[in-house]
Amino acid sequence: MRVIIFSSALIFLIFSQTRPVFAHCPLCVAGAGAGLTLSRFLGIDDSITGIWLGAFIGALAFWTQRILGQRNNFFLARGVGILIYILFFVLTVLSFYRFNLVVRHGDIFGFDKLTFGMVLGGVVFYFVDLLNTYLRRKNGKALFPYQSVVLSLGSIIFASILVYILINYFI
Repeated sequence: MRVIIFSSALIFLIFSQTRPVFAHCPLCVAGAGAGLTLSRFLGIDDSITGIWLGAFIGALAFWTQRILGQRNNFFLARGVGILIYILFFVLTVLSFYRFNLVVRHGDIFGFDKLTFGMVLGGVVFYFVDLLNTYLRRKNGKALFPYQSVVLSLGSIIFASILVYILINYFI
């Protein structure tokens, strides 16, 4: 019983010490990760799951860039940021193949469905983040409340719908 009380108090103390969160909040990314796990159980096509996984990996790469940038200004350089982004994707795809998480039951444009979705989701997520940054800098503020969330989530939903149409009607 003491362990439960101590653990609960410790968790409460950890989460009561909040810090400001900028884009891609931890709760959203954790929810996306849980949704990805659920999608495998529900039988959602790997290409659509890959789109969401690509966005998830992209958000993790942005967090890493922000953490490294706060500690050392060298990591704020644009070239290093894209390198971190690509490194996250390459390591994830290689580990998926290494541990046989990629099911080879069809391909899209020569890629396995999951890999295709991850690349598409990552590219869409990255360019939408660039668009969001451009809009914020141009106007000095967001154009509407929750602009980052709407643009990121909307682009991933749009890409998922397009891939769904592609799979069911053209491939």
